[in-house]
Amino acid sequence: MKAGYFTLVAALLMMFWVPAQAGVVVGGTRLIYDGAKKESALNISNPDAEPYLIQSWVDAQEGDSAKAPFIITPPLFRLDGGQNNLLRVVRAGGNLPSDRESLYWLNVKAIPSVEKKDNTLQIAIKTRIKLIYRPQGLSGNLEEAVGKLTWQRSGNALRVTNPSPYYLTFFQFKAQRQRCCRQHYGCAAGHRQFPAVCGGECRWKPQLANNQ
Repeated sequence: MKAGYFTLVAALLMMFWVPAQAGVVVGGTRLIYDGAKKESALNISNPDAEPYLIQSWVDAQEGDSAKAPFIITPPLFRLDGGQNNLLRVVRAGGNLPSDRESLYWLNVKAIPSVEKKDNTLQIAIKTRIKLIYRPQGLSGNLEEAVGKLTWQRSGNALRVTNPSPYYLTFFQFKAQRQRCCRQHYGCAAGHRQFPAVCGGECRWKPQLANNQ
């Protein structure tokens, strides 16, 4: 089944602000690391009056035992009220594929300050966003990648094949106007299988996050 029925949602999610804690704001829902550049940056701001301790690191995908080949500077710092800072993500080696994107996870933990005299419970909140490494010189673009998707249904499962080098993230599926799957999945130059229930002949309409 070709992707002629599919809708790419240009939600411009990169422009949204994601709260990591009550007073800390992470400037994006994902970070695209351009392989042609030496680093990528993510803004962290604190509109609150209280300071926070910010800790950041990068993880590999679940099941990958290799250490993520990225470092963040500064990895640990104090962010005072009304201030902002840039997290700089730098590639530190690693044998990453040059013909497709690679997915990692960028973690930001915000730890609120507590007065020593206060007998209170200190709670740290962690935000995790996608870090997508995009090698230099990839062919095509995301819109073309969506058009190349193929789909195959088997019972209550839906298999999607993405032959493009771009990592596509699906956040909702609809079949005949009914939502049948609402989870986050993604793949680049490969395939994934989704649990999706739909009776009879279906025309699938997925909605995808914008990874521009």
